[in-house]
Amino acid sequence: MNVLRRLFLFLLFLNLSSPSLWPQRIMWYNVENVFDTRHDSLKNDFDFLPEGDYHWTPWRYWRKLDNISRVIAAVAEQDGWPMLVGMCEVENDTVLRDLTLRSSLRTAKYRYVHHEGPDLRGVDVALLYQPALFRLLGSEAIRVSSDEQGLRPTRDILHVWGQQIRSDSLLHVFVLHFPSRAGGNISSTQNRMLAAQTLCSALDKLKGQRILVMGDFNAEPHDPIFQPILQHLVSLVPQRRKELKRAQGTYFYQGLWGYIDHILVSPLMQLSCEHRVHVAKFPFLLTEKGAPWRTFQGPAYKGGYSDHLPLYVDVW
Repeated sequence: MNVLRRLFLFLLFLNLSSPSLWPQRIMWYNVENVFDTRHDSLKNDFDFLPEGDYHWTPWRYWRKLDNISRVIAAVAEQDGWPMLVGMCEVENDTVLRDLTLRSSLRTAKYRYVHHEGPDLRGVDVALLYQPALFRLLGSEAIRVSSDEQGLRPTRDILHVWGQQIRSDSLLHVFVLHFPSRAGGNISSTQNRMLAAQTLCSALDKLKGQRILVMGDFNAEPHDPIFQPILQHLVSLVPQRRKELKRAQGTYFYQGLWGYIDHILVSPLMQLSCEHRVHVAKFPFLLTEKGAPWRTFQGPAYKGGYSDHLPLYVDVW
């Protein structure tokens, strides 16, 4: 009996110590306007130049990159760097190269995926990934046909697919930043719905796959744009009214917290995820009043991190 018991405990130890059972952290972060300090002749980035309205100097730029690095490191805790970090409001490849190779984040050895998009200001979405945990197989930029519908051009949806090395399973990742709610007019609502339909068309082609979607949807959980999306995906942010009564969320506007950043997964992937995302509400990300410590309040430089808080979730 003792021999069988020891054999059982030995096999149990091997199973629990298997690398495929270690959690892999996935993070989303709207980093609030990370521009380099040089003018791009194809974009309206004049505000974010040293002589622009925001007085975007090299010192402010490098401080911003180190702030982002500190946030990612805090989310990592003792469990290692997140396998994937989705982000938005990144200007270009230069910013991502500086962030991953020249800022304090360089020790994490991230690689990145980025495609230049049609946003008039020049901000895009991007994905950082750990090559030891995620083997990149391909990527594409999915265009939202806003300008063809007479609407303001918006960010592309970034679709990345690759192999999770520890579990040897294929994962499709979508990173997005839906059109702004600024002004609350009909055209902005139409533009977000068009972006949601574009996402759903891409998801239709991947039925039965492991899918992760993360981004700034510029929409609360009850927004109509989620009706078609939730036919394909399961949301990991609070949805029920009782859950949303408490002051919580990723974005603080006019004295109210709300979720406009979201992480969603396909039903096939739901069982391997924690049932709820975590908001990285670290004290150093908040002002004395408890709101996100922004980089800018209007044109006034505040020196903070972002007007959004990050989200993260562990995948087993």
